[in-house]
Amino acid sequence: MALEVVTFGCRLNIVESEAIRERALAAGLDDLAVVNSCAVTSEATRQARQAIRRLKREQPSRPVVVTGCAAQIEPARFAAMPETARVLGNAEKMKPGTWAALARSNSLLGDAEAAADAKIAVSDIMAQTILSDARTGRFAAHTRGFVQVQNGCDHRCTFCVIPFGRGNSRSLALTEAVAQCRRLSEAGAREIVLTGVDLTSYGRDLRDAPTLGRLVRAILRALPELPRLRLSSIDAVEVDDELCEAIAIEPRLMPHLHLSLQSGDDLILKRMKRRHGREDAVRFCAEMRSLRPDIVFGADLIAGFPTEDEAMFSRSLSLVEECGLSFVHVFPYSPRPGTPAARMPQLPGGIVSERAGRLREAARDAHRRHLDARLGRPLSVLTERGNTGRAEDFTLVRFQHDVAPGEIVAVAAEAADEKALIAA
Repeated sequence: MALEVVTFGCRLNIVESEAIRERALAAGLDDLAVVNSCAVTSEATRQARQAIRRLKREQPSRPVVVTGCAAQIEPARFAAMPETARVLGNAEKMKPGTWAALARSNSLLGDAEAAADAKIAVSDIMAQTILSDARTGRFAAHTRGFVQVQNGCDHRCTFCVIPFGRGNSRSLALTEAVAQCRRLSEAGAREIVLTGVDLTSYGRDLRDAPTLGRLVRAILRALPELPRLRLSSIDAVEVDDELCEAIAIEPRLMPHLHLSLQSGDDLILKRMKRRHGREDAVRFCAEMRSLRPDIVFGADLIAGFPTEDEAMFSRSLSLVEECGLSFVHVFPYSPRPGTPAARMPQLPGGIVSERAGRLREAARDAHRRHLDARLGRPLSVLTERGNTGRAEDFTLVRFQHDVAPGEIVAVAAEAADEKALIAA
């Protein structure tokens, strides 16, 4: 048996899972299962519970530790599961001492008779005010590294529970963020991705309030040997002027932005308590294209938000084309306990599913157009494991021959399937 870490949710969780793996192994916990959960939807929470049961069924003698946002928000629910040995909060999971203490524990197996309260180690996440614990991730046979430069969120969108799992916004000091990027670059990462819960709020809690744009420029100046720097999901209304300048003039800042849009209807956006309107999104995409003609956009969109009627939904549907989105993540709305949206008039589940299906179809059509437009064009691709790679605009490329990870190669694909370009 060996340590197994099962991860749900965002890139931030992926980064933290790698840190969990390192710290658990350093503590000698090489016979353990860890579920790093997500709470963004009820389906994500259901999948985490399902994984816990599966892990225990497959290896009954191996303890299962549960952590992540769902565990932070609903610790008692997970502790009540007989398969669970411990429930750790999001702050606790990142502390090396937590895993060392678990290694010394004589009751880690936590059977069905164990008191649920005794299994829980979850502190008040809102009490966390500093992001000082460096969190990076680079994985075996991968050539992309991740640096967590921000955590938490100060906004309170009516559908979202993540601030209650992650706490308020806090940022990694600029010098430390640059140092982490340098370590990854020296370890061989050819691309670094900056991650966070609300990435464009970076720096507001720091003494000199550096912006995300300032951080990007500092990293590129400090690491002239780094071929690629990429951003994870951003909020367009928070993009600062220096970041716009970097997008325009820095070729090593990848021309791909994933936007937190959520809806294309102004009234729904207001009920979501978002900070932008439909025209803000359309205008932002147009302005970024004027600065960087090769830029590509992805976005998150929610289908079936409470009170959404067909006309409102149609405005989300048309936003895919109006913003020129190429990568769309579709989320069927699901009520999260304790959020204002959960108290709003809900749509029937069938309508939510049907609208999510139509939005996914529009997303597939948009992605197919994106792929077709790149056929025969020269692309710079960073190769990864499994004979795949990513172009600068995040287009997936599959090679029909063996390629070694970590090379940047020029290709011109002549074919495509539903998800990727095919390079001979």
